[in-house]
Amino acid sequence: MARPQSPCLSIAIARLRTAGANHFATWVLQAPYPSGYVHHDCMWPQTLSQSWKAWQEMFSPSGTIHELPLNPDGSFISPENSLAPPTPSVPLHLGQGGWGDSGKQNPSPPVSYSSRLMQHMGMNLWQWLFEGPIQGSLQESKGIAIGQNLPLRVRIDLREPYLIALPWEIMQPQPSQPTISLSQQLLFSRTTSNVEPLPPLHPAESLNILLVLGQAEPGRGANSQFSSSNNGHLQLGEEALALARVLKSAFQTDDSGQYSDISVPTRVDTLIEPTAAELISRLETQSYNILFYAGHGIPGPDGGLLFLGPDTAINGTELAQVLVRCRVTLAVFNACWGAQPAVERLHSTNGQQQAIARSSLAEVLIHHGVPAVLGMRDSIADREALSFIQSFAQALARRMSVDRAVAVARQQLLTLYGFNQPAWTLPVLYMHPEFDGQLTEPVDDLTTELPLNSSTGLGRLPSSAYLRGRDRPNVKSTESTNQVWPIRAGIVRVGRGEQNDVVIREQWVSQKHAEIFYRNSIGDTEGEPSYFLRDFSRYGTLVLGQSGWQRVHHQELLLRSGTQLKFGSSQGQIFEFTIEVPKTSG
Repeated sequence: MARPQSPCLSIAIARLRTAGANHFATWVLQAPYPSGYVHHDCMWPQTLSQSWKAWQEMFSPSGTIHELPLNPDGSFISPENSLAPPTPSVPLHLGQGGWGDSGKQNPSPPVSYSSRLMQHMGMNLWQWLFEGPIQGSLQESKGIAIGQNLPLRVRIDLREPYLIALPWEIMQPQPSQPTISLSQQLLFSRTTSNVEPLPPLHPAESLNILLVLGQAEPGRGANSQFSSSNNGHLQLGEEALALARVLKSAFQTDDSGQYSDISVPTRVDTLIEPTAAELISRLETQSYNILFYAGHGIPGPDGGLLFLGPDTAINGTELAQVLVRCRVTLAVFNACWGAQPAVERLHSTNGQQQAIARSSLAEVLIHHGVPAVLGMRDSIADREALSFIQSFAQALARRMSVDRAVAVARQQLLTLYGFNQPAWTLPVLYMHPEFDGQLTEPVDDLTTELPLNSSTGLGRLPSSAYLRGRDRPNVKSTESTNQVWPIRAGIVRVGRGEQNDVVIREQWVSQKHAEIFYRNSIGDTEGEPSYFLRDFSRYGTLVLGQSGWQRVHHQELLLRSGTQLKFGSSQGQIFEFTIEVPKTSG
C-alpha cells in the first residue's frame, strides 16, 4: 500500500520587470485542489524595507553586515525616511563562521524590543505574501490537509535574488500564532522550480554520513574550537570526534537517552581539511546519503566557495555535480552564509547594489538535483549549532521527514535560547519539488516481523495462511480483484481505513472491520494450526457454512482452510481463507 503524501502548496515570487522595481507577482505553482492555482500582483511596501533594516542592525554579526540592499531596486533607505523604532544602544553579537565562536555573546538588548522586532518582521512578511487569493488558496489547502489528517507542505520559490536573504522562516499571521516554520500543521521549506529531475528515490535502510571539517574562519582566536594555531589540525580532529559522537548517539537513542527499537542503522565517517580530490574520491568510492560540512565559506557566483583546507576550495557548482552523481540525498552546511546570495555593486557613485542570481549555495545544489539542502542564513554559535544538530539527528533517527526534523530541531533552539534570540531563525531548508523529504521508511510503514529462527511460536508458524480476493463475475472492472494477502506474523487486519492490511473500499465495510489471527496453546506443536476471525464491525461478517451464509457480529469464529467470507454485506466481494501446511519429509 502506497504511503499517503502530504498535500503541498508551492508559491512562486518574482519581480515584474516591466512594471517597476517594486512590483511583484505571486502565484501558486502547486496546490492540492484544481482551483487553488491563483495569481496576485502586489507592491513591495516601504514598511518591509524598514523592518529589514532594523533586523540587520539588530541581528547581523558585528562588522559583517551583508551590505544587502534594503529595497528590491538596490537602493538604501535614507535615515530621514526610516520609520523603524530606534535600535537599542547595546547591539547583539553572534559568532562568525564555521561552527561559530565559543558560544559567548555580548549582553543582548531588552527582550521586549527584540521580540517585538521579530514579530513585526514576521507579520509583515506574512501579510505581504498571503494576501488576496493567495491567502484563500492557503486556507483551502490547510482544510484539505486537516481532512486527510496530514500536515500541509508549504514551499516558496524565491525568483528574485534579493528576497533570498530575508528570514521567511519567521512569518506568522498573528502574535499569538506560531511561525510558519514551527507550526504543527505546516511543513515549511524553500524550493526552486528550475531544477533537474530526480531519479527514482527509495527509502534508505541505513544512513551513511560523511562529516567534513574544512578550514576555520580566518582570524579566529586561539581559544576558538577552530583555532588557526599550530595545533589547529589536532583540535579539528578532536572536534570531528566530538561531532561524530553527537551524531552516533543521536541515531541510537531517543530524547530520554534510551535506546530506540526503531532507530536507523548509522555510519559516520570523517574527513579533516581534505583536498577537493580527496573529498570527491571518498564520495565516489563510498555510499553516503548525507553530507555534513562545517568550515569557512563565502558567497559568490556559482554557489560561492567552501574552503576545505588552507590551500584548497571547491565551488558550489562543482560540489553539486559530485553530490548528484554520488546520489547524496541530504547536504547540511554550517558555512558562512550557506543560504545567502552574494552581492555586487551596480554603480559605485550612488552605492546601488544587487544580489547575484544563483549565488546561494543551497539553491545551486537544489538546482542541480540534490533532493534536500540545509544551510544557515547567518553564522551560528557553537553551542547553538551542536544543539540543533543533535535534535535534528534525533528526529531523523525517529524516521521523520527532513522538513519535520528541521522543525523539531528549530523548536529545540527556540526552547533553549528564547524567541528573542535569532538562533532558531538561522536554519534554512531547501527541498527539491519532487522530494517528499523521507530519507528512511517511516515508522508507520515498518513491518514488524520476527526472524524465522525465533524461539517464539509466532516466529516459526507451522503453516502459511492467506486471504485471497475472488473476482466478481458480474462486475466489469479493468483491474483484477483476485489479490492475495499473506497473514504475516499470525495476523491480518481488514477494513475500509488505510491503516489496514486489507483495504476494502465498500460503503458497508467499517473502518476497522475484522481481523484474522493465529492462536496456539502453550506446548501445542503437533495439533492443527488454529486461525480465528474476530469481528469489530457495524454490519458484521458473513461466513459460508454448510447451511449457507451466516453472520458473525462482534464474535470470534474458528476458520477452516477454504472458508469463504464477505465483509459487511451479501453484495460484497468474496474472500477465501486458505491454510497451507508444509509437507513433512518421510
